[in-house]
Amino acid sequence: MATVYLDNCCFNRPFDNQLHPVVQLETQAKLLIQSEAVQGNLNLVWSFMLTHENSDNPYDDRREQISLWKNVAKTIVAPTSQILRQTKTIEELGIRTKDAMHIACALDGKSDYFITTDKKVLNKTVQGITIINPMEFVRRHFNVS
Repeated sequence: MATVYLDNCCFNRPFDNQLHPVVQLETQAKLLIQSEAVQGNLNLVWSFMLTHENSDNPYDDRREQISLWKNVAKTIVAPTSQILRQTKTIEELGIRTKDAMHIACALDGKSDYFITTDKKVLNKTVQGITIINPMEFVRRHFNVS
């Protein structure tokens, strides 16, 4: 069973403007991934970074809905010195600090996939984890050609 970490932009995708077809497709894929996690077909990882970043969301309804996913997570990653060291290493690959810390949390939580809609992150490679868009994850997970 795959273990997945959705970053904050992925959790927020359903709240983005749905007029763009790619945003609609990414939203549907993200919702399917979450449904699979609820059904126990995927292991969801949550982290202190998701809690922290979500707490900055100015929209109460969005913040509350996203925070509920912590209850679905099979693994919750707490801050450690190892994560801080890993973050520095990932930053050296040209990845911004917040994103690097999310990836370090995903690695610490033994995630197979880091799922994001952030194009700057999608263009990066980090050893030990697959960085992937939600649509591509669904295509692979359900063996859609």
